Amino acid sequence: MDSLRFARRAALMIGLAMAATPTLAADYPAPRDGNWVARDFRFHTGDVMPELRIGYTTVGDPSGIPVLVLHGTAGSARSMLTPAFAGALFGEGQPLDARRHFIIIPDAIGTGRTTKPSDGLRGNFPRYNYDDMVLAQHRLVTEGLGISRLRLVIGNSMGGMHAWVWGTNFPDAMDAIVPMASQPTQMSARNWMMRRLLVETVRRDPAYANGFYTQQPASLGLANVVYATGTNGGTLNLASIAPTREAADRIIDQRLAAPPPADANDFIWQWDSSRDYNPEPRLDRIKARVLAINAADDERNPPETGLMQAAMRRVANGQLLLIPASAETLGHGTTGNARFWAEDLRRFMATLP
Repeated sequence: MDSLRFARRAALMIGLAMAATPTLAADYPAPRDGNWVARDFRFHTGDVMPELRIGYTTVGDPSGIPVLVLHGTAGSARSMLTPAFAGALFGEGQPLDARRHFIIIPDAIGTGRTTKPSDGLRGNFPRYNYDDMVLAQHRLVTEGLGISRLRLVIGNSMGGMHAWVWGTNFPDAMDAIVPMASQPTQMSARNWMMRRLLVETVRRDPAYANGFYTQQPASLGLANVVYATGTNGGTLNLASIAPTREAADRIIDQRLAAPPPADANDFIWQWDSSRDYNPEPRLDRIKARVLAINAADDERNPPETGLMQAAMRRVANGQLLLIPASAETLGHGTTGNARFWAEDLRRFMATLP
């Protein structure tokens, strides 16, 4: 097995060198894109896809300490390479310094360069869920990259929920997990109600035609703006940037004028995939050390319900960091800005064996 892993690592280093793209930040190595095919991929529904293509981006040398970074719903690996996130984490001397770490960022099933409904199956695409998405990530890491154990799994929003699933479904696969903007509890209340309305708005549009439309439904862009505005942004921040009706209207006009999501089926499958998410019954399986990071003004995971605090009591080696609300925090979007928690991550990493 050691020789096989070495061969895979060597092949990966050659492939990544050829696929290098211009760096997005001056202080960390250039991100490199890759693709790997998971053969005979079995979904939880029983559907088997002969070839599931998985796109991914890496930062750093494959010989470094492996870290898995997971993106949010409708995002992609490249959406994690922002100045506010990667620019505060991957640079020299930063908590996930890419000179020492090998950072792996997969495109989840249904997103980016990974196989998705719009690639051809359209409305017949398997109705995947978070377990399927994490299984694909695990196969990429172990079979595709030859990595038997990760130092860290860190994810934001959907990526945070995926990090919880990694901890429960593959408890021996990592030393630590850092799930952010998420809870290890089932979809319910506003979080699920808004997701359900988001999906139904597009699905009930006559132009959707059960997933076999000839042009993108007009409801797609509007549904996306309504959901994003209603479940993100932070109460104090929105009051600060939109203190008048005129200011609020300008923001909404800008959002409505932005390009809508590219494909309705991709959009519906992405948001619907959270429907049966619920790692709570398996929290006692987690062996990794856990630093959960949430924001006090997170509209989708409000701390006042007490659900997160109760769940954390069942995590043997877990701690919760709750970022206080302010005019600078962005509600559910707060954790996308690493300056709020980067030093906490550094201290947490220093405690690992």
